[in-house]
Amino acid sequence: MVRRETNGKVNTPQRGRSGTASKQVSAGRSRTSSRPGKKRGRKKAGSRKTAAYKKSKRRKRLMILMGVILALMSGLILRSCLLTVDISELSYPSYIQQDFITQDGHSRTGREMKRVNDIVIHYVANPGSTAKGNRDYFDSSQSRVSAHFVVGLKGEVIQCIPLDEQSSASNDRNPDTISIEVCHPDSTGKFNDKTYSAVIKLTAWLCEEFHLDEEDVIRHYDVTGKNCPKYYVEHPKAWEQFKQDVKRQL
Repeated sequence: MVRRETNGKVNTPQRGRSGTASKQVSAGRSRTSSRPGKKRGRKKAGSRKTAAYKKSKRRKRLMILMGVILALMSGLILRSCLLTVDISELSYPSYIQQDFITQDGHSRTGREMKRVNDIVIHYVANPGSTAKGNRDYFDSSQSRVSAHFVVGLKGEVIQCIPLDEQSSASNDRNPDTISIEVCHPDSTGKFNDKTYSAVIKLTAWLCEEFHLDEEDVIRHYDVTGKNCPKYYVEHPKAWEQFKQDVKRQL
């Protein structure tokens, strides 16, 4: 190998080229090593976008749910406030016999009922008793309970409380429900055919007058958990059939 000296220094061209190549390799490595960092940055940015998108989606769902809830609440309020009925304008069917009990502050409190949201079905829990007998019991000093109507074993219907007053039958639902007490022939609590037909007819008429439907017909059991009306609590299918029969009558 021939070496040349310049100003006393040894000039080795090959080393210079090798040094340049080394720098290029080093620069290449530097560029290569910087790529994973960029990818990681892109991944972080992508994950942030995904999280933000999911959060936005959850927020939209929550807003929709809140809108549905507000719409339902508004509907209930409108129903309670707007669908009022002028009791004085009601045309009562001929089968209803009005025989109001005395206002005593207990059985008949005289408290005003401003709206009707449901119709509550009860049973008298006194097998073989008559509609007149139950009406007279409500009117006695022994009683602290009453119902708007009593339906008897022969299908007779006696109204005991005016429809613009609360009855004393359905606990905390007295202010917004109409109550119907129903007679039954035996301890099963099942209504006989004449009684059943009269209750269906009466309930359907009340639904029409107060802008209700069969889903607004409930049992005392649905208010308090009491086994009333007994047969229709113990036989849920019979209760569903009752509501369907009301629907057909409407």
